[in-house]
Amino acid sequence: MRWAILGRSGKRNPYPGKLGVVEEGALADLLLVDGNPLAKIELISDPDKNFVVIMKDGKIYKNTVAN
Repeated sequence: MRWAILGRSGKRNPYPGKLGVVEEGALADLLLVDGNPLAKIELISDPDKNFVVIMKDGKIYKNTVAN
């Protein structure tokens, strides 16, 4: 849990919110991929087609799951 180390840096911590969790109030960058990019890395070469959710800093930029 690399993000846990950042939380222990006190005033030097560049992130004011919670890291490493998906929950209300936490800072979140999230990609939801249609498929397993660990098994098929080429999925990330076409994000328009294969990324079904894109979230940056808790703001949703793309969500085709709810459609």
